[in-house]
Amino acid sequence: MKPCVFIHTNHLQIVGALVAEYALKRNSRTPEAFDVRIIHTEDYPFFRDRHGQDFLRDGVTRQWNADDLQSFTPLRFMPPELMGYGGRAVVMDPDIFAVGDIMELLSRDMHGTAVVCRTRSGLKGIAAGKLGYFATSVMLMDCAKLTHWRCEEQFHEMFEGKRDYMEWISLKLEPKGSIGVLEAEWNDLDRLTPNTKMVHNTRRITQPWKTGLPVDFTPADRFRLFPPLGWAMRWRRQLLGDHALLGKYRRHPDQNQESFFFGLLRECVDKGIISEEMLRDEMRENHVRHDAFEVLERTPRLAA
Repeated sequence: MKPCVFIHTNHLQIVGALVAEYALKRNSRTPEAFDVRIIHTEDYPFFRDRHGQDFLRDGVTRQWNADDLQSFTPLRFMPPELMGYGGRAVVMDPDIFAVGDIMELLSRDMHGTAVVCRTRSGLKGIAAGKLGYFATSVMLMDCAKLTHWRCEEQFHEMFEGKRDYMEWISLKLEPKGSIGVLEAEWNDLDRLTPNTKMVHNTRRITQPWKTGLPVDFTPADRFRLFPPLGWAMRWRRQLLGDHALLGKYRRHPDQNQESFFFGLLRECVDKGIISEEMLRDEMRENHVRHDAFEVLERTPRLAA
């Protein structure tokens, strides 16, 4: 069985997912040695079935929005089942783009652990009260050790008050000693350096392909450093809607990351992986910035 990289996504991030798939193969020395599979929320009806229902997230009740920018995140727990609970797999977000060779990760020594991923620090970790919690946006998995991962069943537990989304997504419910630590370069958070293996445009407000569009993600309702900010965000959402008063996506502060993404996208368009028609459709749906073709035109070609 070949190892497989799973990119989980929804309709809002499908262009990013296709570019991510292309980058994995493009930048590997042995692209035939692994498979890539995009897993989409629309293929799993239980996501839509729970739309508008209350679930537990970080101790706070929220309404599940199947159309939120990141509604795909519970699919991080689906790959072991899709692999028949055997073999190696990587799961990654659709806003992560390979700079290095993913086979280096797929073939690494896991030292007997079930999962290898990086820790998350910085403001997001502090705000969640979980400095150093695990970032599951990139995970290397030994699927035979993850037979207790049952995505649909455990997704429903969030709506039954049996499972907290934040504890689930940050691996707080996993057995002690079952998680190994991954170098940050394999999930570089809005950082692109000569050592970066995969760059993650994780700060949603500055994702390079969305500059200028209305914000379509739902911020967290809790902020432990300054609780009144969390209260204000909760009142805003309840009174005005999930995305009210959030403004527009801003330009990414690192021009190199914008150029890297659009260099990959340009190659995808040139090779017919993403058609111009699809790109125009995504622009009309406000999933891709409206000046995408102008940006493509001025973006230098990537080195081979």
